[in-house]
Amino acid sequence: MKAKGLLMLGLGMAIAFFGDRANALPGQTTAEVAAWIKGNDTLSPYSGQTLLVHRTDTPAQRFTFEASVFAPGLATPPGDPNIVRAEKINLFDMINGVTLNRLHESLRSIYGLEIYQDFQQARVIYAYPNPEMVQQARTLTLPLQEALRGELRLGSRFAYWIEIPQPQEGKPVMGKITVFLKSDLDKLEAQLRNR
Repeated sequence: MKAKGLLMLGLGMAIAFFGDRANALPGQTTAEVAAWIKGNDTLSPYSGQTLLVHRTDTPAQRFTFEASVFAPGLATPPGDPNIVRAEKINLFDMINGVTLNRLHESLRSIYGLEIYQDFQQARVIYAYPNPEMVQQARTLTLPLQEALRGELRLGSRFAYWIEIPQPQEGKPVMGKITVFLKSDLDKLEAQLRNR
């Protein structure tokens, strides 16, 4: 029991000293991000996983972390193919569901307090759906489009995109949060407004 207490104390101290900063973020090279992913205890990639980490606890529970040289949204040619433009966390959980708080906590546990605070203090630039979007989705019988709830945020360091499909009945079972370069925000906002 004493050894377990010392281990927990050691983990707490490690989080206190190292857990408040992220070492790889959009804007860095693919090599820097791959090294950060490899050393990130929260991500804990398997051998061979570099910019994509996939975990499956059961068929009903999945976690994916993906660093990409592409901007979020519709595919466009990358600028510099060696620079990461976006990092996305996807959660799928049919057992416990996926909430906004769970996505926020995933962001904090992967990136640390500094990025989490940037996200929390970020200004909401665009939130959807609006009433017209819901009505249009109902008219066109597009239940997934009607269910999507999301927002774009602009922080002092990065932009953030969070999205959860909220079914009419039951709990959401999937959601994503993306950290990306602020320079890609206008393009993504235009795409989301026009979909």
